[in-house]
Amino acid sequence: MGASIIAAVMLMTASSGGVGAPRPPVPGSLETYKDWTIGCDNRNRCEAIALLPENGDWPDNPMMIGVVRDAGPDAATEVWFERDGKGQAEVSFIIDGRRIASATARGGTATVRGPQASALAIGMARGTAMEVRLGGKPVGRPSLSGSAAALRYMDARQGRAGTTTALIASGPLGVLAVKAAPAAPRIQRAPVPAGPEPAALWRDERTRIGSMTGCTEEMNSGPPMEQHRLSKTETLILVPCGAGAYNFSSVPVIASGVPGRRVFRLASFDYKPGWTENPAQPMLVNAGWDAGKSRLDSFAKGRGLGDCGGSESYVWDGSLFRLVEATAMGECRGAWHWITTWSASVDN
Repeated sequence: MGASIIAAVMLMTASSGGVGAPRPPVPGSLETYKDWTIGCDNRNRCEAIALLPENGDWPDNPMMIGVVRDAGPDAATEVWFERDGKGQAEVSFIIDGRRIASATARGGTATVRGPQASALAIGMARGTAMEVRLGGKPVGRPSLSGSAAALRYMDARQGRAGTTTALIASGPLGVLAVKAAPAAPRIQRAPVPAGPEPAALWRDERTRIGSMTGCTEEMNSGPPMEQHRLSKTETLILVPCGAGAYNFSSVPVIASGVPGRRVFRLASFDYKPGWTENPAQPMLVNAGWDAGKSRLDSFAKGRGLGDCGGSESYVWDGSLFRLVEATAMGECRGAWHWITTWSASVDN
């Protein structure tokens, strides 16, 4: 191979980020059709959820109902129900006066599977009024407005339109016309070694962290900084940087070196947390760390009821935090179950 060809190949490799270089995560977006919202993740797993009608009153004991389906030819439809409750009771789904499906609710939750689930999803899309009964008593009337459009979006996103597997956009094509689900990205987790708690920060170190993050005032008036071991030489520091009624913000910093002379840098992410305003400085909300899973979580509520917001979960791979799950709910309309928009597999 000539020198010019080799140089060209090296240039192409460098410009593409190298052979096998992981692509940055791109979480899915949400779509809202009247009183239903839907979202799909990177594996084309889709979930549609009923919302409270615009300007609707919050019920004393609200309920949720949703339709979920994985991608792929053999993936089955499921319809789930959730409400605050105890014990066990039968939940029935009535559409236009006709009982379409039923299931056993335990602790206020139930899932309809099999042919009943498909019939219920199709019935919701074609019906005009729905009632849910728990133990024979009415507990809610979810709006069906927009359900047909949401489920049609699901069919299209999963490549089912025109096939016998579609819920709404069905056609003559067989199951083999449906594409397989995309493979999940795989992330190699860096285990966190056992060891003593990280040494407390010296005054000069606190000053340097405050100057680097711009969070000196919050550091002095807020809760103490959290320190978590990442490796024998590195520590994750969650620096307080603002708080509201139900959201607490922090900047993730990584320290390396010996106490008194530690070096600090902002933690790196392959996908910035959703609360980040300054691209150069990641911002976590209500952060949590699980050393056993090398997992860092961030979730932000849109309002105190928790019926809107977003979350991200990351795994430490030894150099940066890699996104393994993201969820979102863009409408503050009674759905406290957030839709998954990204998922990855973790190798220990």
